[in-house]
Amino acid sequence: MSLNRSEKEVVISSVTDLAAKAQTLVMAEYRGITVADMTNLREKARSSGVKLSVLKNTLARRAVAGSSFEVVSDMMTGPLIYSFSEDAVAAARVVADFAKTNANLVIRGGVYGGKALDIDGVKQLASIPSKEVLLAQLLGLMQSPISRTARVLSALVVQRSVGATKEVAAA
Repeated sequence: MSLNRSEKEVVISSVTDLAAKAQTLVMAEYRGITVADMTNLREKARSSGVKLSVLKNTLARRAVAGSSFEVVSDMMTGPLIYSFSEDAVAAARVVADFAKTNANLVIRGGVYGGKALDIDGVKQLASIPSKEVLLAQLLGLMQSPISRTARVLSALVVQRSVGATKEVAAA
């Protein structure tokens, strides 16, 4: 079904808004995916805060023109699904995890930080732990010296109290 000019402008402006808020774009070819699988992918994406769009490539190119995602406009060919996310790794993780279980979804590339990513780059981005996990790891690293000091001081107190008890028993 063909879109008229005003409908195309609406699509372009909505995708431009998505691109303005997003940190990451991942593109994947969806040829051969069943409707049920696509629905499953959309549910996973929605729960992760990822916006999936099947767009005409010319409209997608116009929408990302002038943004950090313009670097992959030459890769926008064929039947593609565009995944935008505000979280740096969410789009890559959702698409890469789905591609592991569905051979019909083929990752074509992506963009993060204004730099084009190839298939391996998208997979590496997907393997980065989530923000919450990274914060927990950082907190663990920050607490480690303090907890070690507390354990040493506690052991010293126990050792001294055992030594004092032996002195009292000997007297």
